[in-house]
Amino acid sequence: MGEPETISGRGESIADLGIVGVSVEMQKIADVVRQVAPTDITVLITGESGVGKEVIAKAIHIASARSKKPLITVNCGAIPEGIMESELFGHERGSFTGASDQRKGYFELADGGTIFLDEIGELSLAAQVKFLRILENGEYQRVGSSAQRRVNVRVVAATNKDLELEVRQKHFRADLFYRLRSVNIFIPPLRDRVEDVSVLFRYFVNEITERDGIKFGGISSDAMELLRSFNWPGNVRELRNAAESMLVLQKGRRIDVDDVRGILKKHQPVTDDRSLPVPFGKSVEQAERELILRALLDIKGNLMDLRTTLLEHLQGPGDGRSERRDSLAVQTPAEQSSLSLEEMERRMIVEALERYKGNRRVAARMLNISERTLYRKIKEYGLA
Repeated sequence: MGEPETISGRGESIADLGIVGVSVEMQKIADVVRQVAPTDITVLITGESGVGKEVIAKAIHIASARSKKPLITVNCGAIPEGIMESELFGHERGSFTGASDQRKGYFELADGGTIFLDEIGELSLAAQVKFLRILENGEYQRVGSSAQRRVNVRVVAATNKDLELEVRQKHFRADLFYRLRSVNIFIPPLRDRVEDVSVLFRYFVNEITERDGIKFGGISSDAMELLRSFNWPGNVRELRNAAESMLVLQKGRRIDVDDVRGILKKHQPVTDDRSLPVPFGKSVEQAERELILRALLDIKGNLMDLRTTLLEHLQGPGDGRSERRDSLAVQTPAEQSSLSLEEMERRMIVEALERYKGNRRVAARMLNISERTLYRKIKEYGLA
């Protein structure tokens, strides 16, 4: 990979922070990391999904005086809303159904160290109130207890949401937002720092070959250029997955342009905009609505194609075909009818639930949204 990249004017490698990259953007981020790490100031990391927000959070912890204490990573988007407060702040025995034992929360486990809250925009408003209190004075209460507890934790948070928009839409507390954004580190998408692609690729190759004992037969310059020119909607995470796939499939053979094309086509069809990450500046809820709408339009398009085929097959006199054709035309909704986005979304959810016999997990997967979002939409539209 050549000589390690250094931060301008400091003579220090950014590799010792666990940061991989040679771009000016990543050097600037590393410089900010070194400035904020010795303090206890709260840091908010923003950027698209897959850009490496957790890497920067780890770098802050590594460079801090808390590095010998725990770094607890919490994916707020993966915790059901009903148990969010229990997971973060702990609970007492008997505080709710199923609470058979006393349990420490993530903040208590991180005492003395750092807690990294990924997808902070997914916190419920109730959890946000308690979170703000910890930020302000380190105090919290376990669920089911009135006793005040204190914790000494450095907070690093991350999101791919536009929190300013979330505040305007009353989904996120303004006071918490202002408290979080003391220092904001924005990580640009991989497509905006092309020079990092080759460095990251070789880093992943070294990591995978050492871990799995897979041989690497090299990569042609044209193939590398194709990697550099790709849009990488999944950012660094997608690049790593592509590198792993190429190594496994090539089995030590040299990687050429056709190999890269095949992997990129399989991993992320460029023309499928439904697979694109949420654009920064657009709320996840807005993006999810668009995904549902696109899915509905796709299904409607397929139905229209099927209807056209059937009508063509039924053209002609005799055998009752005319009657069947007229019946089909009557039973099909008029193509000119227009529905609001909300009504189309509601119908799509109803159809998915009916199709999969009420299995919400499968329905959510089919709609390309999270299960939590589906639960929220079911409640919003009174479908429970």
